[in-house]
Amino acid sequence: MKKYKWLIIILLFTALCANVFGQTTATMPFEVKKSGQGKQAIILIPGLGCSGEVWDQTVAAFEKNYTCYTLTMAGFAGVQPLPEASFANWETQIARYIRNNNIQKPIIIGHSLGGGLALAIAADYPQLIEKIIVVDALPCLSALQNPAFKPQENNDCTPMINQFTTINNEQFEQMQKSNIAGLVADTSGQKKVVSWTMQSDRKTFAGLFCDFLNTDLREKLKSIQCPALILLESPFTRIKPAIEEQYKNLKGAQLQYSPKALHFIMFDDKEWYQDQLTGFIK
Repeated sequence: MKKYKWLIIILLFTALCANVFGQTTATMPFEVKKSGQGKQAIILIPGLGCSGEVWDQTVAAFEKNYTCYTLTMAGFAGVQPLPEASFANWETQIARYIRNNNIQKPIIIGHSLGGGLALAIAADYPQLIEKIIVVDALPCLSALQNPAFKPQENNDCTPMINQFTTINNEQFEQMQKSNIAGLVADTSGQKKVVSWTMQSDRKTFAGLFCDFLNTDLREKLKSIQCPALILLESPFTRIKPAIEEQYKNLKGAQLQYSPKALHFIMFDDKEWYQDQLTGFIK
C-alpha cells in the first residue's frame, strides 16, 4: 500500500510541475530559439514586426562560443498574438524569463523596439545584465520631433490600431513596402522585413508602435550600470547633437555610427556591424 501511495504522490507532483511550467512557458509573450552551448549567454530581441531570423547572421557568428536565445515576440512574424501586449509587459516578461531559466548575466542585443527593451531591462534590472548592445534605437523616439516630449498616462492607442486594422492586406503591404524602403537599403532584407510584417498581427503591431512612441527612457538611463554599445544608422550623423542629447545619461556608452547603413544595420553594413559586436563582446 505504501508503494502505491508514493506512486500516487509522484504522479501528482509530476502533473503539478508539468502544469505550472507549461503555463509559465505558454504565457511568455515570445518564442525562443536556443542555440550554442557557451557559458556566456546572449539574448537577441528583434524590432517591430520582425522575426528572430533578423539575427541569423549574428547567431551564426557567436553560437560556437556562446549560448544564444533568439526571441520572436508574440504577434510578430507569424507568432500567435497574446493579450496585454505592451512595452512594459514585454520588458517584465523577458526579465522573468532570464531569472526563471537561471541565465547568468546575459548580454542583450536589441534592434529598434528590441533595443528599447534592452535599455529598459538594463535600467530596471541592473544586476541582471552583463552588457547591452542597442542597434539603432533611441531612448525616446518621439523626442526627435519634440525634445520636451512627455509620455501620456493611459495613452489611448485605439486610433492607431483602428488605422492599421481597417485597411486591407494590399493597402497594408503597399504601406509597408514604402516605409521599409526607407529603413533597409539591402533589397533581400527589404523582402524579409515586408514578409515578417505581413505575417504580424496588426493589432499587436500598431499597439506596440503606439506604445513605443509614448515611451521615454532618457532619465531611466542613469540606472544602467553595465557597459553599453549603441550602433546607429548613417543618417543620424546629420543630427548627432540630438542623438547624443538623448543618450547623455548613459555614462560611458560607446556611440558608433555606421558609415552607410539605414535602420537595419545588420543587413546594410554587415561587416562593420559584425566587427563592432565582436570587438565589444570579446
